[in-house]
Amino acid sequence: MTRLLRLFLFAVLSATAVVAQRDIGRVDVLVDKNTLPVRVSANTPELNTLALLAFNSHGRYKLVASGFTFDIKFSAMSANQVRVDISRAPSGTAVSSDIASGSTARNALLRAADIAVAKTNGMGLGGFFAAKLAFVAEATGKKEVYVSDLFLGEMKRLTSDRAPVLMPRWAPDGTRLLYTSYFKSGFPDVYQHDLNTYQRTEFARFRGTNMGARFSPNGRQVAMVLTGEGQPEIYVSDAQGRQVARKTRSDAVKSSPCWSPDGSQLVFAMEPGPQLYVMSAAGGAPRKLPVGFTYSAEPDWSRAKPNKIACTVRVPGGKYQIAVYDSSIGKTEVVSKAAFDGIEPSWLADGRHLVYTARSRSTSVVCILDTETGKSTPITPASFIGAQQASVWNP
Repeated sequence: MTRLLRLFLFAVLSATAVVAQRDIGRVDVLVDKNTLPVRVSANTPELNTLALLAFNSHGRYKLVASGFTFDIKFSAMSANQVRVDISRAPSGTAVSSDIASGSTARNALLRAADIAVAKTNGMGLGGFFAAKLAFVAEATGKKEVYVSDLFLGEMKRLTSDRAPVLMPRWAPDGTRLLYTSYFKSGFPDVYQHDLNTYQRTEFARFRGTNMGARFSPNGRQVAMVLTGEGQPEIYVSDAQGRQVARKTRSDAVKSSPCWSPDGSQLVFAMEPGPQLYVMSAAGGAPRKLPVGFTYSAEPDWSRAKPNKIACTVRVPGGKYQIAVYDSSIGKTEVVSKAAFDGIEPSWLADGRHLVYTARSRSTSVVCILDTETGKSTPITPASFIGAQQASVWNP
């Protein structure tokens, strides 16, 4: 194994290392005045708690008991239907009444909440509460892959590998996951997990390192990092892991390939630095993005706003934070203010909020971040050890 490859693997594993749980502290920051006061309630304790949690995580809204602009009420209609009634204050004039169906009452509530967001936010935002998460956590004492709704409800553990697992990523239709596991050979290989049958199959098991696999927006291709020919390079395969084609050719270490929303380009991190580069998905010379930091990695390209790429940057003082590069103005803005490190961004459906990991030397939690106000809301409880590497599926 070359020294460069050893450094590459060390960087990947150290970025995900988490030791014993300890209070990470709050990662909330004050929001600006551009918020909409609303009263939110539901007719069962469980749904009421979930509705409050959801709207509290949204940077556009402020939960109040009086002086609200909208009164948003949720009512369970059946085991999988929730009605949302919206009225305007102080007149009490009805705005709308809609029924949302879901796989469960909880899922229906989140879908109904997305309807409420669309009808009240006044800024053209879509909802994101019905998103699903795939992430890595150490609830069993070992890193395993989990899936859940956005607020860790209806959670399922997918793996029992008792070996390092990394980077779960969704298929566009939400039926499959790709991730890297060391469980079979002690080396990093890519596996595909079917969420309907809960069966997994080998996807990429070539000599050397196989990781960072990510579906294209149409689900027909997968980009990944392989080292079978020497250095870590970007490769693209079909959706079954066949017809593997090399797309980069250099001695520099590469990581975290991500597709553009139209599938025509790839963004990835490359040494030295690393820095972010964009290239045609068909191959060709990479173009460096002017992110403006000496370290930028872990890119995620917004599908709702194709001019925005979220990434992890190193800021003065040596900490890491989430930044957003906006190609329409050629500028980068640091959008997180995590007390320790903010890493691993993944966009939510509205193109304004994202999920990221707030990490200290001893633990990590997954949070929702409003990139416009900086409001950060933890969504993993302190008792759930080492949640990280969350990937979002937006239905």
